[in-house]
Amino acid sequence: AVHPLWQSPLTIPGGTRQSPINIQWRDSVYDPFLKPLKISYDPTTCLHIWNNGYSFLVEFDDSTDRSIIVGGPLENQYRLKQFHFHWGAINDWGSEHTVDSKFYPAELHLVHWNAVEYPSFEEAVMEGNGLAVIGVFLKLGAQHEGLQTLVDALPAVRHK
Repeated sequence: AVHPLWQSPLTIPGGTRQSPINIQWRDSVYDPFLKPLKISYDPTTCLHIWNNGYSFLVEFDDSTDRSIIVGGPLENQYRLKQFHFHWGAINDWGSEHTVDSKFYPAELHLVHWNAVEYPSFEEAVMEGNGLAVIGVFLKLGAQHEGLQTLVDALPAVRHK
Protein backbone atom coordinates (compact mmCIF):
# COMPACT_ATOMS: atom_id res chain seq x y z
CA ALA A 1 0.00 0.00 0.00
CA VAL A 2 1.29 3.43 -0.92
CA HIS A 3 0.73 6.27 1.54
CA PRO A 4 -1.80 8.78 0.13
CA LEU A 5 0.87 11.50 0.26
CA TRP A 6 3.49 9.35 -1.50
CA GLN A 7 1.63 8.66 -4.76
CA SER A 8 4.39 9.82 -7.10
CA PRO A 9 7.53 7.66 -7.47
CA LEU A 10 10.39 8.69 -5.21
CA THR A 11 13.31 10.25 -7.05
CA ILE A 12 15.80 9.42 -4.28
CA PRO A 13 17.95 6.32 -4.99
CA GLY A 14 16.82 3.32 -2.95
CA GLY A 15 18.75 1.58 -0.21
CA THR A 16 18.42 -0.84 2.65
CA ARG A 17 17.77 1.82 5.31
CA GLN A 18 15.09 3.95 3.67
CA SER A 19 11.99 5.54 5.12
CA PRO A 20 9.04 5.06 5.16
CA ILE A 21 8.99 1.29 5.67
CA ASN A 22 6.29 -1.34 5.98
CA ILE A 23 7.11 -3.66 8.89
CA GLN A 24 5.87 -7.14 8.05
CA TRP A 25 5.23 -9.46 10.99
CA ARG A 26 5.83 -12.65 9.02
CA ASP A 27 9.27 -11.43 7.92
CA SER A 28 10.31 -10.26 11.40
CA VAL A 29 13.06 -12.28 13.10
CA TYR A 30 13.63 -12.39 16.87
CA ASP A 31 17.21 -11.54 17.86
CA PRO A 32 18.03 -13.21 21.21
CA PHE A 33 21.31 -11.25 21.44
CA LEU A 34 19.64 -7.83 21.29
CA LYS A 35 20.19 -5.98 24.57
CA PRO A 36 17.35 -3.96 26.13
CA LEU A 37 17.10 -0.34 25.01
CA LYS A 38 17.63 1.91 28.03
CA ILE A 39 15.93 5.31 27.87
CA SER A 40 17.02 7.97 30.35
CA TYR A 41 15.42 11.38 29.86
CA ASP A 42 15.78 14.42 32.11
CA PRO A 43 12.61 16.54 31.69
CA THR A 44 14.54 19.70 32.61
CA THR A 45 16.47 19.42 29.30
CA CYS A 46 13.30 20.38 27.39
CA LEU A 47 13.89 23.82 25.87
CA HIS A 48 10.94 24.90 23.74
CA ILE A 49 8.30 24.03 21.16
CA TRP A 50 8.65 25.58 17.73
CA ASN A 51 6.70 25.64 14.49
CA ASN A 52 8.82 24.74 11.45
CA GLY A 53 6.09 25.55 8.92
CA TYR A 54 4.62 22.06 8.45
CA SER A 55 4.76 20.55 11.94
CA PHE A 56 5.98 21.36 15.40
CA LEU A 57 9.12 20.20 17.17
CA VAL A 58 9.86 19.93 20.86
CA GLU A 59 13.56 20.67 21.22
CA PHE A 60 15.96 19.61 23.97
CA ASP A 61 19.28 20.81 25.36
CA ASP A 62 21.71 18.29 23.85
CA SER A 63 24.94 19.89 25.09
CA THR A 64 25.39 17.15 27.73
CA ASP A 65 24.41 13.50 28.25
CA ARG A 66 21.41 14.24 30.48
CA SER A 67 18.79 12.79 28.09
CA ILE A 68 20.09 9.69 26.34
CA ILE A 69 19.32 6.25 24.98
CA VAL A 70 21.76 3.32 25.06
CA GLY A 71 21.70 -0.41 24.36
CA GLY A 72 19.45 -2.27 21.94
CA PRO A 73 21.17 -2.31 18.54
CA LEU A 74 23.17 0.87 19.33
CA GLU A 75 26.95 0.74 19.63
CA ASN A 76 27.10 4.14 21.35
CA GLN A 77 24.81 6.21 23.50
CA TYR A 78 22.74 8.82 21.68
CA ARG A 79 21.50 12.20 22.95
CA LEU A 80 17.90 13.36 22.58
CA LYS A 81 17.69 16.35 20.22
CA GLN A 82 13.96 16.72 19.50
CA PHE A 83 10.69 14.95 19.05
CA HIS A 84 7.93 15.54 16.52
CA PHE A 85 4.78 13.88 15.24
CA HIS A 86 3.46 12.76 11.87
CA TRP A 87 -0.33 12.80 11.50
CA GLY A 88 -2.93 12.84 8.75
CA ALA A 89 -5.99 14.81 7.78
CA ILE A 90 -8.12 11.79 8.74
CA ASN A 91 -7.68 9.07 11.37
CA ASP A 92 -7.31 6.30 8.76
CA TRP A 93 -3.76 7.36 8.02
CA GLY A 94 -1.12 9.65 9.44
CA SER A 95 1.80 7.49 10.52
CA GLU A 96 4.92 7.57 8.37
CA HIS A 97 5.53 3.83 8.71
CA THR A 98 3.10 0.91 8.56
CA VAL A 99 2.75 -2.59 10.04
CA ASP A 100 1.45 -5.16 7.55
CA SER A 101 0.39 -2.17 5.39
CA LYS A 102 -1.75 -0.77 8.23
CA PHE A 103 -1.47 2.95 8.98
CA TYR A 104 -1.88 4.44 12.44
CA PRO A 105 -3.53 7.82 13.10
CA ALA A 106 -0.17 9.32 14.14
CA GLU A 107 3.46 8.51 14.82
CA LEU A 108 5.85 10.03 17.36
CA HIS A 109 9.54 10.32 16.40
CA LEU A 110 12.13 10.84 19.14
CA VAL A 111 15.32 11.96 17.36
CA HIS A 112 18.71 11.24 18.96
CA TRP A 113 22.27 11.78 17.73
CA ASN A 114 25.59 10.05 18.27
CA ALA A 115 27.55 12.53 20.41
CA VAL A 116 30.29 9.95 21.01
CA GLU A 117 31.36 9.92 17.35
CA TYR A 118 30.31 13.40 16.19
CA PRO A 119 30.78 16.93 17.58
CA SER A 120 27.34 18.22 16.56
CA PHE A 121 23.85 17.15 15.54
CA GLU A 122 24.37 18.80 12.14
CA GLU A 123 27.42 16.60 11.44
CA ALA A 124 25.78 13.46 12.83
CA VAL A 125 22.81 13.89 10.44
CA MET A 126 25.12 13.27 7.47
CA GLU A 127 26.39 9.90 8.71
CA GLY A 128 24.96 6.37 8.60
CA ASN A 129 25.38 5.87 12.35
CA GLY A 130 24.73 9.50 13.26
CA LEU A 131 21.05 9.34 14.21
CA ALA A 132 18.83 6.96 16.14
CA VAL A 133 15.10 7.60 15.92
CA ILE A 134 12.53 5.86 18.10
CA GLY A 135 9.19 5.63 16.30
CA VAL A 136 6.02 5.14 18.35
CA PHE A 137 2.69 4.41 16.67
CA LEU A 138 -0.22 6.31 18.23
CA LYS A 139 -3.86 5.26 18.14
CA LEU A 140 -7.05 6.85 19.38
CA GLY A 141 -8.02 6.06 22.95
CA ALA A 142 -8.31 7.42 26.44
CA GLN A 143 -6.72 10.80 27.15
CA HIS A 144 -2.99 10.52 27.87
CA GLU A 145 -1.94 12.89 30.63
CA GLY A 146 1.59 13.57 29.31
CA LEU A 147 0.44 14.15 25.74
CA GLN A 148 -2.43 16.35 26.94
CA THR A 149 0.10 18.72 28.56
CA LEU A 150 1.73 19.14 25.14
CA VAL A 151 -1.59 19.49 23.30
CA ASP A 152 -2.65 22.21 25.75
CA ALA A 153 0.49 24.20 24.89
CA LEU A 154 0.03 24.00 21.09
CA PRO A 155 -2.35 26.98 20.66
CA ALA A 156 0.51 29.25 21.81
CA VAL A 157 2.76 27.96 18.98
CA ARG A 158 1.20 29.89 16.11
CA HIS A 159 3.90 31.13 13.76
CA LYS A 160 6.86 29.68 11.92
